[in-house]
Amino acid sequence: MVKLVLQRSTEALRRHAKRSADGALIVPLIEGAAPDDPALAAAAKAARFAGNAGEALAVPGAQGFTILAGIGAGQAISDWEAGGGAGMAAAAGRAQAVLLAEGASPEQAASFAAGAMLNAWRFNALRDASKDKDAPPAEVTLAVANPAKVEAAWQRAEATLRGVLYARDLVAEPGNRLNPASFAERLLELRDLGLKVEVLEGKRLTALGMGALCAVGGGAEHGPRLVVLRWPGKLKAAPIAFVGKGICFDTGGISIKPAAGMEEMRGDMAGAAAAAGAMLCLALRQSPAPAVAVLALAENAIGAASFRPGDILKTHSGKTIEVLDTDAEGRLILADALSYTAKRFRPRAMIDLATLTGSIITALGHHRAGVFGNDEALTAALMAAGEDVTEPLWPMPIDDEHREVLKSDIADLRQCAPAGSGAWGGRFLSDACHAAALLREFVEGTSWAHLDIAGVEAREEAAPLGPKGPSGFGVRLLDRLVAMRFERDA
Repeated sequence: MVKLVLQRSTEALRRHAKRSADGALIVPLIEGAAPDDPALAAAAKAARFAGNAGEALAVPGAQGFTILAGIGAGQAISDWEAGGGAGMAAAAGRAQAVLLAEGASPEQAASFAAGAMLNAWRFNALRDASKDKDAPPAEVTLAVANPAKVEAAWQRAEATLRGVLYARDLVAEPGNRLNPASFAERLLELRDLGLKVEVLEGKRLTALGMGALCAVGGGAEHGPRLVVLRWPGKLKAAPIAFVGKGICFDTGGISIKPAAGMEEMRGDMAGAAAAAGAMLCLALRQSPAPAVAVLALAENAIGAASFRPGDILKTHSGKTIEVLDTDAEGRLILADALSYTAKRFRPRAMIDLATLTGSIITALGHHRAGVFGNDEALTAALMAAGEDVTEPLWPMPIDDEHREVLKSDIADLRQCAPAGSGAWGGRFLSDACHAAALLREFVEGTSWAHLDIAGVEAREEAAPLGPKGPSGFGVRLLDRLVAMRFERDA
């Protein structure tokens, strides 16, 4: 993570002037406004730069690069984030940058800096980035009139930022470095920040009746894990629960995936990463809300012990599931994790996150995640939180027909609709809805929402809030939800 220093604007600008040759000054610009400096105003007019949120214009000059960062109307926090991110992107290749936020409120200034830092993230653990000409500035200063007034807002923003970047780092890791065992080891490090971490594996999972999780992870060298993260909070209330799908790599199992694009399946644990990142946020900002995250970790590999189509799995809830497709494994491990979470913790609400289905991408593209659930108020709160942090959701149905297709002749449920069934030989099968209908069977009456984040867990191309690659989607959304709804007594 690039380090950011909070500094009084007069001092920051003085230091910038001395190092102008390798620096960039990033200045927020409200949509439709003209910069105070005549040269900058002329440059903006010539370039037809209007100050739209998420756009930036770099203007070279005697005092180094000045970057005009559009913040739209300047009212929404998300616009300040987008402006900061766009400004940082335009500063790529410079050694240092100053974010000038003199006239901004503390929250606006902190958001301007948070957007810049989200854009500056890179996963450099496995490459030599020293010769990267497009690297973000290594030294970043947030210049404000009164640093003391901004400090609290920045600490709050930084907590969320660290959670997002933690999740991105996990998702970026290749499968030969991040497996269920090493993932669990990394999560144990969160104990240093006040989280309680418990790792369940081997015979303990078997004793708990985790037949679905054990089956999915049974064919891999590193067996499955169920990791529980707990934040005690201060309120005397049941916890809010996050449940994450953590498939560290997904070959599809015996129902093997095509080779093309399979390398992207290293990110099939983005739901678990987002849940862990959200817990890190809560711990760093000392949230009063009790919270728990249950992460189901496995690798869907091919081996002598791999589960097969036609197998019947007995889940933690006692219900049995008929397997039709080993590449629909995410809903199986979530079934065990949801049931376990609901029974053990009896949470106020339970939200699962998973890169679950390709059909949700067909429905919503790479712009929104799908939200399913059994509680309209929880769904509405999630959607409001998503809009606030630009991680938008779209409500999806679980109709009677979606449950009807899961009837099995030999088990309590079947995992999905049979291949080739439905309209046009299954070409337009609503698999995301079928998966949600299956998951609903394991929530034990708890207020619940399911976020299918396939398609938004990674960016297809660079954007103001980050480069191409892992997005950390879900971390900010969950953190915002907790702040909005769960940081008060039930």
